[in-house]
Amino acid sequence: MTLGVLFSALEFGLIYALIALSLFISFTILNICDLSTDGCYMLGAAVGVLFTIMGHPLLAILAAMLAGVASGFVCAILQTKLGVPSILAGIVVNTGLYTVNLCVMGLKTQLNLVNKDTVFSLFGGISESAFWQKSYKLILLIIIVALVGTLIYLFLGTGLGLSIRATGDSPAMVRASSIDPSFTITVGLMISGSLTGLAGCLAGQYSKTAEINMGTGMVTIALASLIIGSTIFGRGKMPVKIFGAVMGSVIYRIIIAIALRLRVPTQAFKLVSAIIVAVAIAAPKVSEIYAMNKRKKAAMARRGK
Repeated sequence: MTLGVLFSALEFGLIYALIALSLFISFTILNICDLSTDGCYMLGAAVGVLFTIMGHPLLAILAAMLAGVASGFVCAILQTKLGVPSILAGIVVNTGLYTVNLCVMGLKTQLNLVNKDTVFSLFGGISESAFWQKSYKLILLIIIVALVGTLIYLFLGTGLGLSIRATGDSPAMVRASSIDPSFTITVGLMISGSLTGLAGCLAGQYSKTAEINMGTGMVTIALASLIIGSTIFGRGKMPVKIFGAVMGSVIYRIIIAIALRLRVPTQAFKLVSAIIVAVAIAAPKVSEIYAMNKRKKAAMARRGK
């Protein structure tokens, strides 16, 4: 694997880490399966690229995050006020966002950033040194992901953050404590949507394009990242969980990069993703079975003596 391929894998891994952190809030903390991620990611890319085309690459980030907040809000209202199951609510929002994204893009299936400044080009203009020009994208993404991870950790330690965590553990207990679980779920999904929108915006500016189907499979990638992270780094304290989600995404992209180097057809990537998820899910159970068999053999050996 060349240095350029590794850098590209790390950069995309960090962008996808924001989606993993998004699902960390909705799936791990709130215990809600939010399937609107694919459409929300595309919404962030469409809004971000559109604002960048208009000459506002920094404002594009805020606009994309607000668009993600709106997506999360709609998904939360369907669940909390209209009684729609979380899985179905995510599917409904994801389906509706396809048309919304087309409208944002002016009924085009693709938008391109030609000769337009992005947050990456602005950051890259800080220095002309060879090292900086090779690594400025990676450095910027590390800063963004580290900042987001830190803010999530700090937020989850506040009163509202603890209420959101408690809602995922036991909505009945939260309700008994005079806290409205509908409010905490709504806030949690809005934060989750903002992170997905941010990831979409950064991906659009990174690749300088927004294509209507670029969000397809983002739920699978994010879930794979969460599972890989929790499998490797365990389920320790909150900083470890957040770091695991980020590193799981990076590891996932490195695996995909290796698959590319092995000339795996791009049409087979969904199968590769499914295998990665299956292996990550099964790894703890396989490890447990292996340890149990090892203990049995040791016990039998002692009895044989």
